[in-house]
Amino acid sequence: MKTYFADIIPKIQQFSKKLDDLTLLTNQHWVVVDEISNSKIVYIFRKNNELLIAQNGKVEKAKWEYLGNCTLLIDTANSSYLFKQGFFDENIIALKVDSKDEYAFLINESKYEGEINSIEKVIDFLNKKYLEPVMKRKLEIAAKIPIESKQIKLPETSQASYNTIQGDLTLKREFNAQGGKITKAILNGTQAPNGKYKLGFMWYAHVENGIVTEVTMF
Repeated sequence: MKTYFADIIPKIQQFSKKLDDLTLLTNQHWVVVDEISNSKIVYIFRKNNELLIAQNGKVEKAKWEYLGNCTLLIDTANSSYLFKQGFFDENIIALKVDSKDEYAFLINESKYEGEINSIEKVIDFLNKKYLEPVMKRKLEIAAKIPIESKQIKLPETSQASYNTIQGDLTLKREFNAQGGKITKAILNGTQAPNGKYKLGFMWYAHVENGIVTEVTMF
């Protein structure tokens, strides 16, 4: 199996299922992500520890065994492979090659045929499903600022303060002359100049004429 370096895996391990969850692992069609090969390789883990490896209509019978401690052994006719669990859910299996910081990825066929069929899409899928919601919640809790569609929205009487490179930044919810809600940006006691201000890990507030126009990642 082709392996890839993916630094996102250690960051999402807390969300991983256990490989011994046979209801998720067995009798599913797991497609190997291999962008070099032009053929589609499917792994089917059967409950009797038989492993079917299908490639272009040709099926090889192999063996698999869960050894405990998040370790999976795969025996084929030509060789044996020992993998450590990197990540596992109903969509993706990331198997860490023993003694290497690389992963083999297998995608549930129902996802492979649609949204996930390359390593780039695997990383993007995992990031959007697990990391982005966590970062959003952390920002909302720390700053008491709910973020919806990249627009910053504060409760009417709320404000939040940050230590930024430019100085002490305060975001405060007020009403404008037309009665609409706005978020003012105050830097060191005065109106914040136009620019981008880092609020936390990967989050930035964009300020124009002293008003926060949006909050984005990067």
